[in-house]
Order: sequence, then C-alpha cells, then structure tokens
Amino acid sequence: MGEITLLARLENLERVYKFINQELSHVKCHPSKKLELELALEEVYVNIVRYAYQDEGKIQIKSQLKENPLQITIQFIDQGIPYNPLENKDPERSLKIENKKKGGWGIYLIKKFMDQGDYAYRNGCNILTLQKTL
Repeated sequence: MGEITLLARLENLERVYKFINQELSHVKCHPSKKLELELALEEVYVNIVRYAYQDEGKIQIKSQLKENPLQITIQFIDQGIPYNPLENKDPERSLKIENKKKGGWGIYLIKKFMDQGDYAYRNGCNILTLQKTL
C-alpha cells in the first residue's frame, strides 16, 4: 500500500500524478483506464483543495493494488468540511450546452470513470474510497 500526505494546494497536483504513476509502475494497465483514473483523481484532489478547507489543510492519499482482476483502490482523507460528493445529483445531460448549469460535471466524471465509490465521515475526517479495475 502506498501513501502520501500533501498540503491541499493546487501546485501539489503534480505530486499526485507522480504518486499514482509510481503506484502503477510495476503493473500493466490499459492506457485509457489509466487516463480515466488520473482524470477522476485530479477532480477529487482539486475539489478538496478548492472546497474542503477555509484556510489550509492536508490531504492524505492511500492506494492499494489487487490482482486477478487488476484493481486499484484509492482513498482520499481530509479534515475539511464534511461533504459526500457521491450524493451529488448528476447534471442534466439532455439540455443544450447553453442551458446547462455550471458545476457538477467533475463529480459526474468521477462516478462514471470509477467502478465503485464509498464515503464516510469518521473521527473528523472525510474518507472517500474509490475503486477501478485496470
């Protein structure tokens, strides 16, 4: 299991990519699956940075790989404002683009790109767990 703790700042996003790429470096996964994973994790990270803390806080990211089938589990843990992104209603997809409401699309993509998600608030921490078969 890999683990990294970062200050919740946008400039640390590159470190998130490096962490995930390091975790996946010894396994073979389809490039499109890896891209979906990276996009979903970017959305989670950026949402925590932008909305979880009024001031500055930390984000802990844990990963675990499982084989047969190859699957990754990622946990984001923060001590920000309690918020379950998985409860967000999906945006209205049938509207014309000019009538669509801003926001909500990132969380929609997280739910579409990841196979499973779970949220808990324990001991003052938001814990978002996401799984994806690679």
